[in-house]
Amino acid sequence: MTSDDFRSMCTDDLWILYQEITDVLAEKIVTKKAALELRLCELDTAERMRGVRKRRSYPPVFAKYHNPDNLVQSWSGRGKTPLWLKAQLTAGNRLEDFLIDRPGEGRRRSG
Repeated sequence: MTSDDFRSMCTDDLWILYQEITDVLAEKIVTKKAALELRLCELDTAERMRGVRKRRSYPPVFAKYHNPDNLVQSWSGRGKTPLWLKAQLTAGNRLEDFLIDRPGEGRRRSG
């Protein structure tokens, strides 16, 4: 059918055609969804049978920097830079100014 055929149809015929199309689409969607869910279940079962390992847990990371104004605020040096540190760095301070001193921990030598 061309768009001219649709233009020449009366509103009632167009409405009936619309309802038929939506019914067929709904059936196809339900059928496709059921097939996808079945495949997902098969994949999940195959993973379990293979004994897929979970992601290993990582040891906790200790804080490396702290806020001198609020010692509760600290940062490990990983991830996003905290707002308090961004503000301090834009004020002209250096990152080394916020290092946490740990006794018995020697500084690495370069070179």
